[in-house]
Amino acid sequence: MLSVIHRARKSLGQMLSVLGAVVLSACVATGPGTAPPGNGGSVQVALLIPSGSGQSQDELFGANLENAARLAMNDLSGVNIDLRVYKTGGSPAQASALAKQAVDEGAQVILGPFYSEEANAAGVAVANSGVNVLAFSNNAAIAGGNVFVLGQTFDNTARRLANYAVRNGKSKVLIVHDRNVAGEVGKAAIERGVASAGGSVVGVTSYEFSQNGIVQAASGIVSTAKSSGATVLFLTADTAGALPLLSQLLVDNGIDKATTQFIGLTRWDIPPATLALPGVQGGWFAMPDPGLHAQFRARYEGAYGSQPVPVAGLAYDGIAAIGALANRAKGGAPLSKGDLTQSAGFAGVSGIFRLLPNGTNERGLAVATIRSNQVVVIDAAPRSFGGAGF
Repeated sequence: MLSVIHRARKSLGQMLSVLGAVVLSACVATGPGTAPPGNGGSVQVALLIPSGSGQSQDELFGANLENAARLAMNDLSGVNIDLRVYKTGGSPAQASALAKQAVDEGAQVILGPFYSEEANAAGVAVANSGVNVLAFSNNAAIAGGNVFVLGQTFDNTARRLANYAVRNGKSKVLIVHDRNVAGEVGKAAIERGVASAGGSVVGVTSYEFSQNGIVQAASGIVSTAKSSGATVLFLTADTAGALPLLSQLLVDNGIDKATTQFIGLTRWDIPPATLALPGVQGGWFAMPDPGLHAQFRARYEGAYGSQPVPVAGLAYDGIAAIGALANRAKGGAPLSKGDLTQSAGFAGVSGIFRLLPNGTNERGLAVATIRSNQVVVIDAAPRSFGGAGF
């Protein structure tokens, strides 16, 4: 998926992956240096979900987010969460109005909305109230001020993968990106990640975001990889877009995968059918801790009889983090930015996570590869912010 800048119901292929999770849960063991479970307190939470538009996708996401939030509430011990649900219909104008209404009704923190335009509108609407917005988005462009994004960002992914690559002798990176907004954003994130890891970008190449554009560009990409001495091809392509065709054409045009490592900025294991593609075999990508997330999926299915959509974990962990901080919201005051951005972070259903003062986040990610059509973790997700992986 490509970008949460636009509403997913307009084009699922335009969404960035929002597959991370956040924060602290009473049922998930915390790692060293993470915040302790909630220890009392009461907090009023406004949950803004995209239900109410009449679109089936919005109804599905909305129901899953609310279900996961309530599952988290049931797991908190000694904490009173007054959850009030507001249905935005995916509309920025409605999100703005409901955010104001929620604050007027006593909300101390806003969880959601789902789409990034909504989150931006909600943040602006309550900017002078002291109430923070924890959005179900990974679009770093909307982060800042009182808006935090909870989803796995391109920068987080690029840093993790670049660090792992450089540590393993793969330091000469050729960036291969889609010639569109998401591709440009991804390219910039990879450049920052490689620089922070101590690697070098030996070239940047791109392709028109179309089938013909990929076909036309493939041989040139391979030539550039060979002439630049690249040991890594870092791809922004995703499984819903260019990745299936691009990965195969690079191999067909003579790339040597024994010496040139494919790395993906997006999840290569979703949908599962991607794992059977010949071109992605041996590629590296980052993902949340698969063991922890599997536990969450099992618990959700046990409670609701169906598998959660990937973003549901964000609502669970958002509530769990709020619960961990509830005793700090005295006298109905909003949860402060200082509390939300504590350096220790939180541990949640997809691993450790912390919010940053600029509104983005850091999370502990595993590095995985695809072998014989199966996902294999080759570097486990860190369980604290002081170890490898950061």
